Amino acid sequence: MTAQTKKRGAAENGDGGTGLGLAAFIANNEDLGPIVRHAFESGKPEALLHSLRNIVKMKEVEIEEICRLHYEEFILAVDELRGVLVDADELKGTLADENLRLQEVASALLLKLDELLELYSVNRSVGEALATLKICLRVTSLCKICNRDIAEAKLHSALKTLELIEKDYLQNIPLKLLKKVIQKQIPIVKLYIEKKVCGEFNEWLVYIRRIGKEIGQTAIGQASLARQKDEGMCARQREAEECSSVGFDEHAYTLDVENMDEEAMLEFDLAPVYRAHHIHIGLGLREKFREYYFNNRLMQLNLDLQISTSQPFLESHQPFLAQIAGFFIIEDRVLRTADGLLSESQVETMWETAISKVTSILEQQFSLMDTANHLINVKGYISLLGTTMKKYGYQATLLVEILGKNRDKYLELLISDCRKKIKDVLSKDSYERMVIKKKNEYDMNVAALQLEPIDVVPDLPYVAPFSCSVPSTCRIVRSFIEDLVRYLSYGSSMNFYDVVKSYLDKFLIEILNDGFLNLIHGGSLEFQQMVQIAGNIAVLERSCDMFLRHAAQLCGVPRHLLEKPHSGLTAKAVLKATQNAAYNGLITLVNSKVDEFMLQLTSINWTVEEAPEHANDYMNEVIIYLHEVVSSGQQIVPMDALYKVVSSALSHIADSIITVLLSDRVKRFNANAVAGIDIDLKMLEGFADNTYHSTGLSDLRKETSFKDCLAETRQLVNLLLSNQPESFMNPVTRETNYGSLDPKKVAIICDKFKDAPDSLFGSLSSRATVQSARKKSLDVLKRRLKDFS
Repeated sequence: MTAQTKKRGAAENGDGGTGLGLAAFIANNEDLGPIVRHAFESGKPEALLHSLRNIVKMKEVEIEEICRLHYEEFILAVDELRGVLVDADELKGTLADENLRLQEVASALLLKLDELLELYSVNRSVGEALATLKICLRVTSLCKICNRDIAEAKLHSALKTLELIEKDYLQNIPLKLLKKVIQKQIPIVKLYIEKKVCGEFNEWLVYIRRIGKEIGQTAIGQASLARQKDEGMCARQREAEECSSVGFDEHAYTLDVENMDEEAMLEFDLAPVYRAHHIHIGLGLREKFREYYFNNRLMQLNLDLQISTSQPFLESHQPFLAQIAGFFIIEDRVLRTADGLLSESQVETMWETAISKVTSILEQQFSLMDTANHLINVKGYISLLGTTMKKYGYQATLLVEILGKNRDKYLELLISDCRKKIKDVLSKDSYERMVIKKKNEYDMNVAALQLEPIDVVPDLPYVAPFSCSVPSTCRIVRSFIEDLVRYLSYGSSMNFYDVVKSYLDKFLIEILNDGFLNLIHGGSLEFQQMVQIAGNIAVLERSCDMFLRHAAQLCGVPRHLLEKPHSGLTAKAVLKATQNAAYNGLITLVNSKVDEFMLQLTSINWTVEEAPEHANDYMNEVIIYLHEVVSSGQQIVPMDALYKVVSSALSHIADSIITVLLSDRVKRFNANAVAGIDIDLKMLEGFADNTYHSTGLSDLRKETSFKDCLAETRQLVNLLLSNQPESFMNPVTRETNYGSLDPKKVAIICDKFKDAPDSLFGSLSSRATVQSARKKSLDVLKRRLKDFS
């Protein structure tokens, strides 16, 4: 009923919705600010006030209702409260009495407590003072230890002490003055340590640059020894392989224990570097020191890359390259042992800088070199440098490339040098057979060069089949091979045996062979010299196999590979052809000399009145000369070549006689002159027959003997001295007795032939009848030859 009354009252007031909402807010203890602000902003505060008044009235009604319902209980509660007040007054009086008694008892105790608290305060102060003294004593002790370590140069230990003071004691020092002093001194001490260790490191920089060259030389020397050891092992292996082809040699693979020790480690002092690095790490300056180290070493490298201008590069290249090698051997050790002082990228940067500069210098210096020996000496040291650097993990590709780029220039210089040497040797040779009187001369000039197939030393003095230029030439060729192999090996991945072989062929053909051809066609040689040149060529042609074996041995090619077909040198065939050219030169020389003698033929009396009893002088000289040719050539020239020379000379003599008879210089001749030619011819035929059999040339079983070379001249003389010369026109007789004669030449010669001498009473002589018959027969021959032609 009450609720209905409240609802009705609210409705009657016309504010049911707003009043209920406001009442709900108040019941929930919520903030009325937004509602108030909204009422004032909307300009209707009276409605809000009206609602609030209604709420107040409603609450007053509720209070009155509650009081009406519970007034009896209120009265009882008031009575109980009054009883409690009486009890409280009694308790208050009791407490006041107890408080008085407690104060009386506690006064004495409070005095004792004050004394105790004062003693506690003194004790605490003394403890604090002792703790302070203890810290100060520890700090000063550490400072003393630090000073002692610095005095004894134990910088790392001193730095550890400073670090301990800073981390564990400095913030805990109770004395401000001491703390201030230590804080001021620590940076000073650190700076001193840094300067001290930097000073030691700078001294190390001077020391390490000074010994860098020695380190490089030692490392390159070790690489050279290792290379020699490898070459020795390869040589022994080749010998063992060759021995195994004929039988096993139990000593071929013996273990060389003496050479099994590893190469000695290169010793140099890096302690200052490690100390400086560790101390800078302790100082917190690691990156600063890394940069300082790298920059200083880079400056040293730039100084090392400056070549000397006070001496030629040929003399300074080894110290220069050794300094570079030593520098990077040191850097490799620092990289591996200095705990991150250097990075691989920094070392690679320095190496790339150095290798670029070195290759630039080498290119420039190689371009200035004009001697193969200079270039090979520099190349050898460069290859050792590359081998050494590869051992320490550095890329040496650019060094190999620069050597490859200059290979053609080296070969040109080498070939040019050898061409000068060959030309000098050939021009200075007298081309007389070597006479060796001592065993060491034989060993040096014959045995060592394998110029004789036997190893037994012959009886001395030994007359060699060659002249002094042959051993010299062999040594030049062997030196050429060795220099070529030295340049092509170590740093080249190709099979350079084929290259060596091709250049050896080129050398033998373009230099040696051309040198002989120039001599042969020069026209300034005597017969004996030409003979000796032909003999020299034969010896060198046989030596081509020795040259090839030497090249194969140096290149590590097994000997059995040289026995394969087409594995020899083309130069052998070329030298063989040049030898034939020398033999042709002999023929030309002999025929030229014969021509000098045959010139006398035109000056003889072709119309002599009496037949001569002896041979003409020119024929005596020709026979003597031919004897010299045979005796000189028989010792050196092969039998086939000697046969060609002598047969050509005899044919040339025969042709010269017929040529003179055909020439305009002989207008006419008579039978007496022909008789003289017959005597000359018989003398020449005797020499030809005797030489053909006594020298063993008959054993060649040639189709044409020496005497056959004179057949045309012999048949012509026989025809002119014949009693029936007209028989020449008989085909059978001509084929049998005059087969070598040309009818046209016979017709010309017969026109010049006068059978009887122009002398007084010639027709009355006893031979007139015979001569008349011969003359008639000759006249018949002349007429028939004209008809025949």
